[in-house]
Amino acid sequence: MNRYKALFFDIDDTLLDFRKAESDALRLLLKEQQILYTPQAEAHYKTINQNLWKSFEMGEISRDEVINTRFLIFFKEFGRTVDGGALEKTYRGHLEQGHKEVNGAQELVANLEQHHDLYIVSNGVSMTQDKRLRDSGLHAYFKRIFISEDTGYQKPMKEFFDYVFACIPDLKPDQGLIIGDSLSADIRGGQIAGMDTCWFNPEQKLNETGIEPTYEIKQLSDLYSIINKA
Repeated sequence: MNRYKALFFDIDDTLLDFRKAESDALRLLLKEQQILYTPQAEAHYKTINQNLWKSFEMGEISRDEVINTRFLIFFKEFGRTVDGGALEKTYRGHLEQGHKEVNGAQELVANLEQHHDLYIVSNGVSMTQDKRLRDSGLHAYFKRIFISEDTGYQKPMKEFFDYVFACIPDLKPDQGLIIGDSLSADIRGGQIAGMDTCWFNPEQKLNETGIEPTYEIKQLSDLYSIINKA
């Protein structure tokens, strides 16, 4: 019998290359606003965006505050007063086109789906994540997609995972393994839920958070050996 009946996957920078999608969408948005793209501008946007999402993960601000204020803050750096909500919609349209998979993602889930129940657990905007998964061809492998916008809570909140397990009543937390690239959202969230955790760390970043995953992998194919050992 498999130790892990269910595998819970994050989407961004775990199954789909979010960094490329984000970069491409930002380049298009800046071009439309007649602002020169530079690596420094992209880095500054990412800092603003990441800080807002971290505040969201901590429950300090809402999802709407994240997506409707990030471009308002960003474009102030260029001396522009903009409609943050309108630019968000434009950016979202560009972002939805980004569905390049992380190397080996489709082969992995196609193989794992034969012996495990697969689920998505993601912080994000439901329509965007759904379209990216469908366009990538990954959507069909998952029994259910759980997005923070739909659950009313976000990773790593206990309430997010309570919602997930309430929707899968025959599954106990110790029968699940969560796989994701974020220590603060995926790994911490999995720990709060009582699951084993797997940190996807292809860049081999140092872990200075004090959050210790059950497993750590450099490439998605490393997951096979973990599951087989378990």
